[in-house]
Amino acid sequence: QVQLVESGGGSVQAGGSLRLSCAASGYTGRTYSMGWFRQAPGKGREEVATIDSDGMKSYTDSAKGRFTISKDSAKITLYLQMSSLKPEDTAMYYCRLGLGRYAYWGQGTQVTVSS
Repeated sequence: QVQLVESGGGSVQAGGSLRLSCAASGYTGRTYSMGWFRQAPGKGREEVATIDSDGMKSYTDSAKGRFTISKDSAKITLYLQMSSLKPEDTAMYYCRLGLGRYAYWGQGTQVTVSS
């Protein structure tokens, strides 16, 4: 059974940094995509950054230049280095693992940025 566990969230002041991690278990293949999504109170879930099995990365416009997605393929662990955080980055951050037509989600980790 595939499971994802996020960690690294917390409360920081604007301009600060956080590093999120997502550890996947229950899958040992090499073909997958992973990504970070977030959901702020009262809003829908939005994509933040993704990385595929070839290492191709994509970012939403608000994350470009501030966030960096990376992965440890051997451990199937995903990271999101977030810098220059803004209050509007406040949200629950979720990790997603895509295996073909199936998607698995973590339970989320809260990021709160104060001004």
